[in-house]
Amino acid sequence: MINARLCTVTLALALLNAPGLLAAPAAEPSGAWLTEGGKATVRLAPCGPALCGTIVALKEPNDPATGRPHTDKNNPDPNARNKPLIGVQIVLGMRPSGTPNTWTGQVYNSEDGKTYSGSLSMENANTIK
Repeated sequence: MINARLCTVTLALALLNAPGLLAAPAAEPSGAWLTEGGKATVRLAPCGPALCGTIVALKEPNDPATGRPHTDKNNPDPNARNKPLIGVQIVLGMRPSGTPNTWTGQVYNSEDGKTYSGSLSMENANTIK
């Protein structure tokens, strides 16, 4: 499951320190980031003129009750509810806000199936909030 804090306006992430992954420059948050609490890894990448983020890994990828991958079971679109959470886009259309190192857009919370307005700020080369 994705950290419940995703339902707030702030999405807190910490850089995933895995071999082969390099920290992005302070002004560009593209790359793999670990969510606060470490439950998911989100890859931020350009999507047109914006930034988007997709779940690329889960700390617990399978549902213990079924042994099958966690799905986006709370998605408002009934056709998407059986899709695996890995691959779901949760950071949507983040665009520069006019403030250095800050982007605004939307954040999808798979725990309640809702999309919220949000922002993303580079705190330093290893932390975005």
